[in-house]
Amino acid sequence: MAGRRIAGIVAAFFAVAPMATAQETSDNRVNAQTDWSVFVQEEPAVCWVVSAPRETVNTRDGNPVSVNRGEIMLFVSFWPSQDRRFEVSFTGGYPFADGSTVELEIGDTSFQLFTQGEMAWAASPQEDQTIVTAMKRGAEAVLTARSSRGTQTQDTFSLLGFTAAVEDAQARCQS
Repeated sequence: MAGRRIAGIVAAFFAVAPMATAQETSDNRVNAQTDWSVFVQEEPAVCWVVSAPRETVNTRDGNPVSVNRGEIMLFVSFWPSQDRRFEVSFTGGYPFADGSTVELEIGDTSFQLFTQGEMAWAASPQEDQTIVTAMKRGAEAVLTARSSRGTQTQDTFSLLGFTAAVEDAQARCQS
């Protein structure tokens, strides 16, 4: 099941490549709620909320380092034609280390996201739901990951406006 989900997610993500660049162009942005933006794409129908980190710390061997990273974004997506809702994903702006996971902390609760290339996801739809519930209740989400070059990154996202944004996206992608 996880293998099919990975393949489907990767294929769908690349089929909807404008999703990754929408924050830059704002062409598909339909709403903003504090630190979260809502985007909609018509064909295929996809809705998502996204935020950039408030703080980023990069270290190597325990020492702060300056590194070049692409866009760093935390998403929750709705793919109604594929019956996928509340799908949590993260891009750290670099390829993750092979076989690594991303640790997502919200309050006292931790989750492990699996990685492939520059993306990370929850392991199942049930885990997505649990993470979204925690995000609605939390104040911030901290994602810790390791790049293919060995840099450890820690990105802190505000969850202010998350509940309103995710409920808006869900309403826009009902089917």
